[in-house]
Amino acid sequence: MSLEDWLNKGRLRAHKSSRSEIARLLAIFERDMADAQSDAISIDRRFATAYNAALMVSVAALAASGYRAAGEGHHYWNI
Repeated sequence: MSLEDWLNKGRLRAHKSSRSEIARLLAIFERDMADAQSDAISIDRRFATAYNAALMVSVAALAASGYRAAGEGHHYWNI
């Protein structure tokens, strides 16, 4: 399936992104990846932080392509 197919099925919506939005999302990704490697937090929290990092980089990739996940299950369509 293509992103256009997902758009037509309502899983994505068109989105006009900006450099600052992409930079902000990538900064969150970098921060969360660094935090996920810390032994100072529990393994469960490290996993959740790594998951959020993956989500942020996928949101950035979709936004840079002109899309944003829509509706219920948006995490699924991002990752």
